[in-house]
Amino acid sequence: MILFDPAVIADYREYGIMLPIPPDRGNRTLEFLSGTYKVMNFSSAKSFLGLEGEVLNRDDLERIHSKEYISQLYGEGLEEALLKTFELIDDQGKLCRYEPDCAVKPLRDLFQILIAQAEGTYLACLLALSKGFCFYLGGGMHHARYDSGSGFCLINDVTSAAVKLLNETNIKTIWIIDLDAHKGDGTAELIRFARERGELIKPCGESALIVSPDKRPCVLTLSIHMASGWPLDKESIASAENDRAPLLSSDVDIGIESGEETFYTARLAEGIRKLEILYNETPDFALVVDGADPYEHDALSSTSLLRLTLEQCIERDIYVYRYLRERKIPSAWIQAGGYGERAWEPPAYFLREVISGRTL
Repeated sequence: MILFDPAVIADYREYGIMLPIPPDRGNRTLEFLSGTYKVMNFSSAKSFLGLEGEVLNRDDLERIHSKEYISQLYGEGLEEALLKTFELIDDQGKLCRYEPDCAVKPLRDLFQILIAQAEGTYLACLLALSKGFCFYLGGGMHHARYDSGSGFCLINDVTSAAVKLLNETNIKTIWIIDLDAHKGDGTAELIRFARERGELIKPCGESALIVSPDKRPCVLTLSIHMASGWPLDKESIASAENDRAPLLSSDVDIGIESGEETFYTARLAEGIRKLEILYNETPDFALVVDGADPYEHDALSSTSLLRLTLEQCIERDIYVYRYLRERKIPSAWIQAGGYGERAWEPPAYFLREVISGRTL
């Protein structure tokens, strides 16, 4: 099952944002697959699931983000938050990758697109529960933090979808497996804060999990990423607050140094085994943040310290897919990072393998 809705794919240049985020990435993936798949848009997905209207609302965002931050986004502080999140003004107050005179749409209008994209992540989760597997050509805003946006991510659709799933279905255990080139620092922070509020089970040490009598739900996070690139570069670490992203760890963090690409999948497999140790039962669900930005042809400068070949990207994804399928763990995959004209290639080639059945 593939979820894709061109109506919620932003062309950032229309808002004056000059980032190498290709608006045609989903379309090119589907063109490559040449009709060999079943695809749903948001409307058909809601119809299939028996849903109407808004699926992810303000209350859902306030479950994971601070109410003050969400009020800012729904109020007069939205534009300031967008400027910060997309890094459109540098420390000297100069415009950076931002050409407002070229914009044909108001910057504030981008908010509704981002909310809709986050809704898609939750729809993908529900479709995956029904079908076993769903790949959403969108989403993946894993850098958004408790009270701010970060790294082109205004709200954290990964965590909001996971927490909503725990609250509104019979799912009680979720693994978030983050394969983006950049550490999933916002997700790590939001899950940690939810544990501190007593809403999620806390792992205890490296080999046990405190299971509460009231069966509170559990989310475990794994992030495999560049060992020293943003947000783990020296400048970001030096300016970080204590006990905040990016200093907070995922349950399993795997830093890959430049030149270690041949060990990537083996290191990932080792990390997943650590998740198994942290929680002795098979999870009810997995949410895979399938970033394509480790790809060697990625166009974003901040991904340059991790360069997987196309074959290595496919190997990575097939390993995770087989692991989950063999254990009958339903999984939703979200597109996440990928920049430049060739960003469509890793998900497209992976999905071709899934659709053909060669991954079995």
